[in-house]
Amino acid sequence: MALETLIVVDDPCAWPLKIPGTELVTARRYLTEPVYQNRRRVKVFNLCHSYRYQSLGYYVSLLAEARGHHPLPGVTAIQDLKSTSIIRSVSDELDELIQKSLRPLRSGEFVLSIYLGRNLAKRYDRLSQQLFSLFPAPFLRAFFVYSAKRAAWQMQNIFPLATSEIPQEHRAFALEKAAEYFQGIRPRPARRSRARFDLAILTNPDEAEPPSNPRALRCFMRAAKEVGFAPELIGREDFGRLAEFDALFLRETTNVNHHTYRFARRATAEGLAVIDAPDSILKCTNKVFLAELLQRHHIAVPATMILHRPTPAPVLQTLGLPCILKKPDGSFSQGVVRVDEAEHLRGQIAQLLAHSDLVIAQQYLPTPFDWRIGIFDRQPLYACRYYMAEQHWQILRHAPDGKLLDEGGYDTLPIEEVPAVVVATALKAANLIGDGLYGVDLKQVGKRVYVIEINDNPSIDAGVEDMVLKEELYRRIMQGMMRRVEMRKGVFKG
Repeated sequence: MALETLIVVDDPCAWPLKIPGTELVTARRYLTEPVYQNRRRVKVFNLCHSYRYQSLGYYVSLLAEARGHHPLPGVTAIQDLKSTSIIRSVSDELDELIQKSLRPLRSGEFVLSIYLGRNLAKRYDRLSQQLFSLFPAPFLRAFFVYSAKRAAWQMQNIFPLATSEIPQEHRAFALEKAAEYFQGIRPRPARRSRARFDLAILTNPDEAEPPSNPRALRCFMRAAKEVGFAPELIGREDFGRLAEFDALFLRETTNVNHHTYRFARRATAEGLAVIDAPDSILKCTNKVFLAELLQRHHIAVPATMILHRPTPAPVLQTLGLPCILKKPDGSFSQGVVRVDEAEHLRGQIAQLLAHSDLVIAQQYLPTPFDWRIGIFDRQPLYACRYYMAEQHWQILRHAPDGKLLDEGGYDTLPIEEVPAVVVATALKAANLIGDGLYGVDLKQVGKRVYVIEINDNPSIDAGVEDMVLKEELYRRIMQGMMRRVEMRKGVFKG
């Protein structure tokens, strides 16, 4: 069943919108009348004059979220528009596009008016679409200044544009783009096949240690087509195109303070099926969260301490040496340090605490290999043993500058040949995160099994993790993605 569309305004007389399939309603009616409180599957386009804190426009978006409706803008977007750090970060992220778009203008200031991702001048459309995707509010006004020192443009600010502030000469264009948007008329490439749904696979060809090698990506593409997707590999520059797709599959290393998280978050807000969802990224990429979660649910982990400033707890007395220190958001064996000597302990802790208010300290458990159990849809998918790099205590050995120097071997086993306690522990841990795609790392010491971490977006390389299931591994993941899309579209038959 399709979403019902409400267009919420302060004054309906100011918005002569008669669009099939939509209902024009005043903000006060939407906020106060029970008929709107009890509706489900509603998309709310908030075109109020103001979104300032505690204004009618603010409450429309806030209560829409509380009612399970889908507002544009959402409260998160409203807050993002107030954050100078986020605006600065977006300006840096879009720097290449900003310079390209504004290159003909050599000095001074420039104001860009954005109407549902469009601008009157087509040469600014791509920049407008990107900014609308990052700050999803119906009408925006972005301010750019030229820095003679840098010989470059920079976005200084971006504000939601009140309907009353739209210039008279822009109103017809704004109404036209609003009508197109509400009817789902948006720039969209022609389908390349008769596929039922479009799948975006986010990758980064320049990534040094990507979660899937090129051959695995080809296998994912082939499996996606088999189950009914039209798949496309996309990159960071395609953020503004997310609404073109029905699903997003992340195959670039994720982090919260990173565009991968923004992709997942934006795709979820657009109603796409996403693997892995933003809440999985949030939970898995922070080892402090995982330490608390696993201990609360009585899942065995190496003896663990959470250190903080100004005076870290006495690690030496509690854990002994050697011990492991971890950044909360490290990945691929980076941000993890083994400390063997007492005189180095305090310096290493101080170094890590200089970049994070909390640091993990853990008991060192030497083993010849780590288990990795791949979990998908709350079921075990694959099992690997990753062996330590030669003369090293980790699977991967990096140089001080982060360059990969060496990695240990591996073998892949059928799930039924893995000790049952290892699989059961991995499932119990992953199920605390969700029903996505996870790689649970474990150590087995005698009869005891310890969870080391839970990874979202785990490595799936052709020739490694797929050695047992072969093409079936990729097919199962794509079938799970298709089920998610069908359920969101209301066409899943079980």
